[in-house]
Amino acid sequence: MKCVFITLLLLICVLGADVGEAEVVCPQSCFCTAGVVDCSGRGLTTTTMPSSFPLSTTEIQLHDNHLTALPPGLLDDLQALQLVTLHGNPWACDCAVLYLRGWLLKQKNDALIRNVSCAFPPDLQGRLVAYLSEEEVLNSCNYWLCNLALFSQISLFAFIVVQASLLAAVVYFLRRFSQLSIDAQRAAAESFHS
Repeated sequence: MKCVFITLLLLICVLGADVGEAEVVCPQSCFCTAGVVDCSGRGLTTTTMPSSFPLSTTEIQLHDNHLTALPPGLLDDLQALQLVTLHGNPWACDCAVLYLRGWLLKQKNDALIRNVSCAFPPDLQGRLVAYLSEEEVLNSCNYWLCNLALFSQISLFAFIVVQASLLAAVVYFLRRFSQLSIDAQRAAAESFHS
């Protein structure tokens, strides 16, 4: 028992050490030095970019990649962050850019805001992301996803109604069978006694 306890304690210590180290580990596709995370010019896309950065990061270089959007919340927990370079990316000014737009609006760095512009859709090409109105961005959203979600919910409701109807029919027939069984037993008992 004592051996199991010691092994468990050792395992917890090892796992705890790994969790603490994860905060200071440089993302795999980037180069890090003294709070600067350089992910520039690495051909990163929105799906291949790092999902997090060390909490002590003061500067992130994401310029000259193939980024079309930033994952929501990516930069929110980086309290020490002072500079992010985002120019040279083909930003898609659709629903996915709303997080980046909101984050840019909170920044006080005009140079950063001036260097992040839309690559597409064509009617927004060249426009600064931070200065897009929400209406302009939302107009480019894929509303068919909303229709698909509505269709899915209606289908689910219909499925539940069918299942409830089938359950009610089974309960009705079981009660009917039970009553017929009782009547048959009664009739058999009466014919036996006669």
